[in-house]
Amino acid sequence: MTEDEVLSEFRSCDALLEGHFKLSSGRHSAFYLQCARVLMNPERAGRLARAICANIPREIRAQVDTVVSPAMGGLIVGHEVGRCLEKDAMFLERPDGEFHFRRGFELKPGAKVLMVEDVVTTGLSSREAIAAVGREGGEVIAECSLVDRSAGKVDLGVPFYPLIAINFPTYADDEVPAEIAAIRVTKPGSRKE
Repeated sequence: MTEDEVLSEFRSCDALLEGHFKLSSGRHSAFYLQCARVLMNPERAGRLARAICANIPREIRAQVDTVVSPAMGGLIVGHEVGRCLEKDAMFLERPDGEFHFRRGFELKPGAKVLMVEDVVTTGLSSREAIAAVGREGGEVIAECSLVDRSAGKVDLGVPFYPLIAINFPTYADDEVPAEIAAIRVTKPGSRKE
């Protein structure tokens, strides 16, 4: 899928939002990609997951034992990528602010893991999730996502294969332009402050 085709999928279900948003990273933006909305249609979610998988080099896909994603954002896309790769898909949760496996999920020692996210901005959640997999005895060999908001600047410590890389500007609290600051801020992400 091209960037235009992916963004068209977001626009088709009103998942590309404009306004004033505080992102999970703590930064502000005039744009927000509501991945839960774009993934709410199973056919569209499957299409996007197949495109993500096609973007991952074959030699990496062949090594994957398990797909893992951080809840909430990565849960649906991780499940669909697992379906595409015919691998089990598990998710990490933050019951106490730190990622852990729950619900009986566990990795086999040395399991090769593909981490799957919806959107990566600063990479903080991804790095925390990658560390959690390491604590559980697995090895993240790569990460993929629907969207890389860093436009290719993020470093996750593993190969990263986003479906699209975009660069909607983001701002620290003291950098928000007046025209954006004048709009009531919305915090649509799942991370607690």
